[in-house]
Order: sequence, then C-alpha cells, then structure tokens
Amino acid sequence: MNMTVRNERAEDIEAIAQLTAAAFLNEKHSSHTEHHIVNALRRAGQLSISLVAEEHGSVIGHVAVSPVTISSGATGWYGLGPICVSPDRQGKGIGSALMNSALTELRRMGSAGCVVLGDPAYYSRFGFKTCHGLELPGVDPEYFQAILLKGELPSGVVKYDDAFDATE
Repeated sequence: MNMTVRNERAEDIEAIAQLTAAAFLNEKHSSHTEHHIVNALRRAGQLSISLVAEEHGSVIGHVAVSPVTISSGATGWYGLGPICVSPDRQGKGIGSALMNSALTELRRMGSAGCVVLGDPAYYSRFGFKTCHGLELPGVDPEYFQAILLKGELPSGVVKYDDAFDATE
C-alpha cells in the first residue's frame, strides 16, 4: 500500500464529503449526516484536525477532530470523529493510520484528552476506554470513551460543537 496521511487541502473538501457520505451510507448506527457535520465544523472554524489518507492521488480516508466542552470547565479536550475509510478499502489499516496520526497531532498540540463515540472493541486498541466521570447525554456509556493525554481525567457532561446537529 502506497498511502500517505496528510492535512486536508482545499481541493480535498468535495472528495472528503463524498467519501464520508459513502462510508456511512449503510451504517445502522449512523445519522447519515456525517458529511454535513464535517463541512459545518469547517465553516465554524472548529475543525482542529482534518487528516486525509491518500493513495495514488485519491482520498481514501478522513478523520476530523474538534474541540468539546466539559461541564466541569476542563479545557484542552477534543472529540474525534467522524472518521471514515472508503468502503472498498476498509480493513486494510487505513483507519488505524488515521487514528494514530490524529492522536499524534493531539499530543503535539498539548491536548489534555480526546473523547470518541463508537465501538469499544475498535477504539480500545488505541487506548480509549469508558470513563465513568465523563457523560454524553442520551448515549450508552459503553460507547462513549476517552483517552487521557495529560493531566487528570475530568468529570462532567461533554458537549460537541453545534455543527454535530447539521443536516445539510
């Protein structure tokens, strides 16, 4: 595989939207608005990290990271997602490369930690775990996980940017 992970560029935006829509099309736990969320985060200036996996000039994966707020007032926390890989390229390590690159970038930025909503079996491989002090209302705690990068684990209610309500 001749893949590279890099920061998104302006010319990637449409490819990211198409890829994200395609990757989540048949996901049963999807709102099918993930591509709108990424665009809304970008428009709001809240897309702190936006990395693409590229192979032979084509975008085959994407990960977005944006700031979250925690009711306790803890700062330096981010939410990872959406993350996606082209449906025909899944299971080949592309998502793992994107995850590891995003976590490396969060560490480089001096982030306190990161939360993610998703499959515990997948995200635990990267150090994410259920953290009983952090809560995302309306979500089964098993699927809301965090990774502490520095400092102490806060407690409180986590809120993602309003861009996560985007439907177009």
